[in-house]
Amino acid sequence: MANFRRFRPDDLNKLSKCNLDPFTETYDLGFYLQYYAKWPSLFQVAEDQHGNIIGYIMGKLESSPDVYRFSEHYLPWHAHITAVTVAPGARRLGIGKLLTEQLELAADAGDAWFVDLFVRVSNHKAITFYKNMGYSVFRVVKDYYGEHSTDPTLSSEDAYDMRKPMKKDVKREHVREDGEKHEVDPSDVW
Repeated sequence: MANFRRFRPDDLNKLSKCNLDPFTETYDLGFYLQYYAKWPSLFQVAEDQHGNIIGYIMGKLESSPDVYRFSEHYLPWHAHITAVTVAPGARRLGIGKLLTEQLELAADAGDAWFVDLFVRVSNHKAITFYKNMGYSVFRVVKDYYGEHSTDPTLSSEDAYDMRKPMKKDVKREHVREDGEKHEVDPSDVW
């Protein structure tokens, strides 16, 4: 079984098995270290019995800048999943679910309204995974990804902005049932 713990900087050299999936975004080293410095409790890894990283989640707690408070796209205090991935050989063991549940617990502890994430509309397995965990599509972000993951003739790909309400959102004010009908541009997303 996997051991779950906080990310450490020396883990950077061990993430490659997880990042080989075409749906997984790979970031520059400084981006990973920024999450480690700002939100260390929301950057978790799963490792196998040999110390290999077989999954990780990067998250943060944030809100939109106050200058956008009256915008229809303003986001109140919430948790965001920047990346969650599991190495192909370790999938279907519940690792992604456990990592996500840990972040959701931290979101509730941090008094977040919801947890959100972006996922490629072509990533059907991930979309099903999130829906099974209680997430729903809040909106479609047109041309969010700069390249298409499955069709090299296309220059971009849309994303679903998916959300799951946390305990604070008793009235479910920050989720919607018809999110696929709400389209926004990437400039509307902070």
